[in-house]
Amino acid sequence: MSEFFLHGFNALSHGVIGTIISFLIILTIVVFFHELGHFLVARWAGVKVLTFSLGFGPELAGFNDKHGTRWKLSAIPLGGYVRFFGDESEASTPDSNKLAAMTEAERQGSFHHKKLGPRAAIVAAGPIANFILAIVIFAGLFTFFGRPNAIARVDKVMEGSAAAVAGFQSGDLVTAIDGTKIDNFSEMQRIVGTEAGRQLSFTVKRGDASLTLKATPELKEIKDNFGNVHKLGVLGITRSNAPGDVLTERVDPATALWLGAKETWFVIDQTLTYVGRLFVGKESVDQVGGPIRIAQIAGQAASLGPAVFLNLAAMLSVSIGLLNLFPVPLLDGGHLLFYAIEGVRGRPLPERVQEASFRIGFALLASLMIFTVVNDTGWFAWIRNLLS
Repeated sequence: MSEFFLHGFNALSHGVIGTIISFLIILTIVVFFHELGHFLVARWAGVKVLTFSLGFGPELAGFNDKHGTRWKLSAIPLGGYVRFFGDESEASTPDSNKLAAMTEAERQGSFHHKKLGPRAAIVAAGPIANFILAIVIFAGLFTFFGRPNAIARVDKVMEGSAAAVAGFQSGDLVTAIDGTKIDNFSEMQRIVGTEAGRQLSFTVKRGDASLTLKATPELKEIKDNFGNVHKLGVLGITRSNAPGDVLTERVDPATALWLGAKETWFVIDQTLTYVGRLFVGKESVDQVGGPIRIAQIAGQAASLGPAVFLNLAAMLSVSIGLLNLFPVPLLDGGHLLFYAIEGVRGRPLPERVQEASFRIGFALLASLMIFTVVNDTGWFAWIRNLLS
C-alpha cells in the first residue's frame, strides 16, 4: 500500500498539471487551517459564522451545516475567508447600517458587537493556527522520518574561499558561531547563509585544541537541483560524510514537538530578518516570490517525496501566518492594530478612517501581488540586465 501511495504521489508531481495540483493541495491545506482557527474561536465566542469559503469568487460546491454556516469551495483558489454575522465583506469590514438596525438578540451573535478581547482572539486565531499546523507537521516529520544530523565537521576547504582565508582546515569541528552552540552542519549553513558580508566568530575544535576563527561569508548565487537560483552567504567548505559524522536520529513525540516549535521559530526569525534587511537595502527583491514561484517550488517538492512536500507545507504555513500578522489593513495584523488603538482610545477609530485604511490596504496588497507575479516571471531581472 505504501509503495502504491508513493508511486501515485510521484506521478502527480510531474509536468504542469502536477505542479498546479501540488500547489492547490498545499495552499488549500494551509488556508483551511488558517480559516479554521478564525472559525473555531468565533464559535467559542458565540459569533454566528455565515460563510466558510476556500477560495474567492463564484461558488463551485458547498453545503450548510446545522448552525447555518455555508461551507463552500469557490472558483479562485488563492486564499479563503470566514464571514461573520454583521460583516459587510469577506475582509470583515463592518456594515454600519445593519449593525445599527440589529435587535438585541441579533447583537449576541454579531462579531462587531463582541468585546475587544474576543474580537482580537478571533482575528489572531488564524495566524496562530498556521503556526500550530507548522509545529505539528515538523513534529510529525521528526517522529516518522527522524532528525537528519550531520555534525559540523569540515571535509574540504575551497581554495581562495572565506574559510581558507580564515584558516579553516579539513577535520575541523565547528561547535559555536558568535557564541551560539552549533549541533550540526545544517545549523551552521543556516546561520552562514543569512550573514553574507558580516564577520562571524567560529569556535572550532581541532584535535584536542579549541580555536577561534574569524570569517566573513561571501554572497554567492547558488543553484539547486531544479535550477532555482538562491543568493546565500557561503564559507567555501563541504561537510564530512565519514562514518559516524552523518546519521538520522529517532526522536520521541515530546522531543519532536519541541524540535517542531524550534523549527517554526527559526522560519519566523529568518523571515523577519530578511524583511528587515530588505527594507534597509541589504537584500535583493529577487528572492521575493509569489504564487507562480510557490507553485513551481510545490511541484518540485512533490517530486522529491511526501517528506519534502510536507516540509514545504509547514514553511508556507508559517509564512502565511506571519504575513497575516503584518499591520496592513485588510490583513489580520491590520485588524489587530485597529483593536490596539481602540484599546488605548477607549473607542474604535472613526468609520471614515477605517474605510480609507482598508482602501490603502487593498492597494498595497494588490501592488504586492502584481510585483510578485512580475518578479516570478523574471521581467525585473530581464530589464535590469538590459539596462546594465
